[in-house]
Amino acid sequence: MTKLQAIRGMRDVLPDETPMWQWLESKFRHMAFRYGYQEMRLPLLEPVSLFERAVGESTDIVSKEMYNFLDKSGEHITLRPEGTSGCMRAVLENNMCYNKTQRLWYQGPMFRYERPQKGRLRQFTQFGIEAFGMSGADIDAELIFMVRDLFRELGIQHHVRLEINSLGTPDERRQHRTKLVEWFGQHRALLDEESLKRLEQNPLRILDSKNPAMQEMIEQAPRLLDFLEQDSRHHFEILCELLDKAGIEYRVNPRLVRGLDYYTRTVFEWVTDALGAQGTVCGGGRYDGLATLFSDKTLPACGFAIGMERLLLLIQTVCDTTHPQWRDAPDAIITSERNDSGVQSLLLADFLRQNLPDLHILVDCSGAKLKRQHQTALSSGCRYIITLNSNGETRLWEPLNNRQLTLTQSQLIEQIKASSLSKL
Repeated sequence: MTKLQAIRGMRDVLPDETPMWQWLESKFRHMAFRYGYQEMRLPLLEPVSLFERAVGESTDIVSKEMYNFLDKSGEHITLRPEGTSGCMRAVLENNMCYNKTQRLWYQGPMFRYERPQKGRLRQFTQFGIEAFGMSGADIDAELIFMVRDLFRELGIQHHVRLEINSLGTPDERRQHRTKLVEWFGQHRALLDEESLKRLEQNPLRILDSKNPAMQEMIEQAPRLLDFLEQDSRHHFEILCELLDKAGIEYRVNPRLVRGLDYYTRTVFEWVTDALGAQGTVCGGGRYDGLATLFSDKTLPACGFAIGMERLLLLIQTVCDTTHPQWRDAPDAIITSERNDSGVQSLLLADFLRQNLPDLHILVDCSGAKLKRQHQTALSSGCRYIITLNSNGETRLWEPLNNRQLTLTQSQLIEQIKASSLSKL
């Protein structure tokens, strides 16, 4: 018989891991709430044409990485590879920016068919922030403030650093592209195979290359920052001024680019050295040109995205993950040495749940010996072990202070309420 297993690049999140996911998700939600962003829930499936227009048919995402297929009606659809395009589609389709701005957030699975690596899966979970209808550098700075606050909350602020750049306007990029193509053409012999392909399609992405043999040549290539005209330069200067006044350290990285033409002006990344090659933890920027790919309207927009698997990997690498907040231990476990098929244990649990609705209660239905039940309960990290003895007694055991009491059910309620360890 063929062994069943998960599809390559798609993994199960097991119960031991879910408390950490829930903790991180709550941090995301709280941060979005503090900054006044509203949740958007987007479809997993989108038309392939959405990403062909937005991301580009020649990009790896569209040409190699999308999970696309024809549905029963013959429509060409795909599992979404990223969230920004779908969010823009929803905003335009529902006329959400008519005479107003929008601050939105979303979270959920994305899908890309690429070689699975540590921190990079074919199904991955992304948290995204998108802001629509605001063209100033102030909203760009707000996004960076949000990520700074999040990383402080997560305790990883000392393990990440901020890099920023400006991609200017399409006209400024075209001028830069001409000079860049000339430069790389003069040094064609140094370009690897991937860079030769990019030279024809998107030479800006050559600046992203990690090939050691090309680094000196890339460092000397024309810088986009030198092609910025007054408005773009002023926008970037205001952003830097706001970051300086907020005390946020950053590095201007002229090689920080995005491979898509709709990006304009501000781009930023938070990167870490703790994860090896998978160093980008958060990426964002301004994409004022995206709306015009879908409609005849212009709509300034900016945002960022964080891959949750990679962020969790960083937290697990640099933080103490034994903290109780990352465990899902029950408050109380009910054990029994009675031979009544668990009837009294279930009735006691029901009584406690009705009177202590915030208590997390687990009934041991294993049928194991009482000693084994106690060992299992202790290993869970619970605060209370409640035992129904064969003589009819109900005993409360608090392992943390090794206190054991024989109580009636009413006394049991009062003792748990009065306990200094209780969450109530």
